Amino acid sequence: MAFRPVVDSFFFQFTEEVNALSSLFYLAAAAAKAPKPEDFTPKFFQPGMMWDAIFVVLLFVAIGVMIQRARAGLPIPAIRKLAGLDAIDEAIGRATEMGRPVHFSPGMSGFTAVTYAGLAVLSQVAKKAAQYDTRLLVTNRQPLVQPVAQEVVKQAYLEAGRPDAYNPDDVRYLSDAQFSYTVAVMGLYQREKPAANILYGYWMAEALILAEAGAQTGAIQIGANTNTFQIHFFIVTMDYVLIGEEMFAAAAYMSKEPVLTGTVVGQDMFKIGIGLLIVFGTIWATVAGSSQALVNFLLR
Repeated sequence: MAFRPVVDSFFFQFTEEVNALSSLFYLAAAAAKAPKPEDFTPKFFQPGMMWDAIFVVLLFVAIGVMIQRARAGLPIPAIRKLAGLDAIDEAIGRATEMGRPVHFSPGMSGFTAVTYAGLAVLSQVAKKAAQYDTRLLVTNRQPLVQPVAQEVVKQAYLEAGRPDAYNPDDVRYLSDAQFSYTVAVMGLYQREKPAANILYGYWMAEALILAEAGAQTGAIQIGANTNTFQIHFFIVTMDYVLIGEEMFAAAAYMSKEPVLTGTVVGQDMFKIGIGLLIVFGTIWATVAGSSQALVNFLLR
């Protein structure tokens, strides 16, 4: 036992020396790989990013041209028919005839692109509900989305000329827990018996539960989801479903606002162009027997 302190001291010093040598080795290796001073010369353009820059410029040009044409009242390609959005008028009208409310939820996520798309549709739904004098119930899972949803609905009622009909208690924050929110919405279905149920946003494991519970009330159901693992549950339980990018075209489709419409049309035209380039590149590579020539051309 008398030798224990000496042994411990020896191993401690040995470990420290090994660590110091390792550090010196890594520093030397890093210094050898470090770029030379001339490599830090400022470059205003990276040749390898040329095609990226070209495509970005073309995208902005396409969007800008379409927006200007839409503002000037000139013809632009029309957004194709979306049955789920056309059915919103029918759903709100049916709720009005039956004297029952409309339920809307912007989904389970926080502030994402999907949520913003849902809030844009909420504005249009709220405006139509105000025009038809139909009660609109909005439920939120995210506390940060709640005040924004309240303002969206309030502004929509104001634009419809019915500010007195707006009831802040009908825009409800329920819970930030996934299934607590789900159960609360199911309870609302049973109490309020909405004639129209619009679930527009990002949905997870609660998708089938809410869609099935809404179907049991006899409501017309319109769903939209970007979660590919859950969208099929909406397809089999709802009357109308928007899939993928159809969600982001909804605000432009419903409002006919020139900036929104021009943006959607410009992006779609750019996508068509990219698709044609892919087809052209595939044919080129097939005929040439190799894609290397095309790759070399694009990397020049």
